[in-house]
Amino acid sequence: MTRTYEVRTYGCQMNVHDSERLSGLLEGAGYVAAPDGEYADVVVFNTCAVRENADNKLYGNLGHLAPVKAQRPGMQIAVGGCLAQKDRSTITQKAPWVDVVFGTHNIGSLPVLLERARVQEEAQVEILESLDVFPSTLPTKRESAYAAWVSVSVGCNNTCTFCIVPALRGKEKDRRPGEILAEIGALVAEGVSEITLLGQNVNAYGVEFGDRQAFSKLLRACGGIEGLERVRFTSPHPAEFTDDVIEAMAETPNVMPSLHMPLQSGSSKVLKDMRRSYRQSKFLGIISRVREAIPDAAITTDIIVGFPGETEEDFQETLKVVREARFSGAFTFQYSKRPGTPAADLLDQVPPDVVADRYQRLSALQNQISWEENQRQEGRVVEVMVAEGEGRRDGATGRLSGRAPDNRLVHFSSVGVDGVRPGDVVTVAITRGAPHYLEADGAVLSIRRTRSGDAWEARTAAPAAAAGVSLGMPVVGVPAPLPDAPVCGS
Repeated sequence: MTRTYEVRTYGCQMNVHDSERLSGLLEGAGYVAAPDGEYADVVVFNTCAVRENADNKLYGNLGHLAPVKAQRPGMQIAVGGCLAQKDRSTITQKAPWVDVVFGTHNIGSLPVLLERARVQEEAQVEILESLDVFPSTLPTKRESAYAAWVSVSVGCNNTCTFCIVPALRGKEKDRRPGEILAEIGALVAEGVSEITLLGQNVNAYGVEFGDRQAFSKLLRACGGIEGLERVRFTSPHPAEFTDDVIEAMAETPNVMPSLHMPLQSGSSKVLKDMRRSYRQSKFLGIISRVREAIPDAAITTDIIVGFPGETEEDFQETLKVVREARFSGAFTFQYSKRPGTPAADLLDQVPPDVVADRYQRLSALQNQISWEENQRQEGRVVEVMVAEGEGRRDGATGRLSGRAPDNRLVHFSSVGVDGVRPGDVVTVAITRGAPHYLEADGAVLSIRRTRSGDAWEARTAAPAAAAGVSLGMPVVGVPAPLPDAPVCGS
């Protein structure tokens, strides 16, 4: 009988992209996605080592599956990703019912390791210290018919004291531009109209082959791909964010006016302690130049509060930057120790109650700014790419949902739009700006049926071939930044 699989993903966009590869590998080996609500014959956990309590979450889920596996002869459990790379054999010591442990550098080995574990009837642990094959050369099963991730690099050369990712994913490895553009061209031929360029320090792309303007050249080259309507990227690093990238964004029509620019802290002292290699003035200068070149750009960020040694004065500097930058949204985090990072051993850890208080104050300020910035969108006419699975309450509200060019979520009236499909584009007038989304409750002004909508329709007409893989987390956009995890190391 055909064996079924399920991939459960935790962490950043890189992990989500890796899970699409894992699904492609398993389907290439003859597995099929397990029906919703049924236990799979093979359950794969693609883990994160950055989030707080990542290990507790993993072992809790593994413990839940132990009695299930005991009652299902032949069921297998595999653990991969960053936590597997870090903990290695510890996983099988704590959860001896796990069959396979593989790392971030050898995801292509999963089918072979599963078969080896089955034949030998013992756990297989294979962790490589360097990349085996570039993940983009592996088969993939994309979750979306109209939008896709395209990895430009893996790994990171930075040494941020709060981040363990460089130790787990290695030094930056860049793909050649021709390979990237060929993959994008192939995706567009399949009906994809939106791509997100992905890297843990995406704008450092080119460092491996010595071209400091490689990323801006890549953006401009994307502008020449016929049928590619929207280009996004995540996540850049302020230290390497140069004016040629801003110019390429402004001058390339299909590069969208949205930017995720991680701040982490507004205090230059804390940034130095974090080894972030830029200071407050440089960050604000980037924001100013982006707004000058792209006035309608929506800029989001990541912020950590309570980093070791952060004083109230340091925190006030963060609030100052938030007020000046006026981010459309921010992913905010309370600092917590991550074993294996230099920051975990720093003195002067901030008391948890102080961290929590600062987090609440920061969140309140950013929510107010987000609301005000969304209210400024009222009356604007925007093109919205219809999305699938974005509006959790669409059925109850009589709306559909999608993304504006600046990546804001838009809920719009479904009246008179019968037959509109995910991937199609509608033009609407914004009637209300809410704190975290926009509403367009008037009549849809126009509908443009697209090749992406055709691709979605073709996929849904063949459900056996299109069955999705539960990634275990919501997404913001398809694809777009996750609501509580930026690309690790950014």
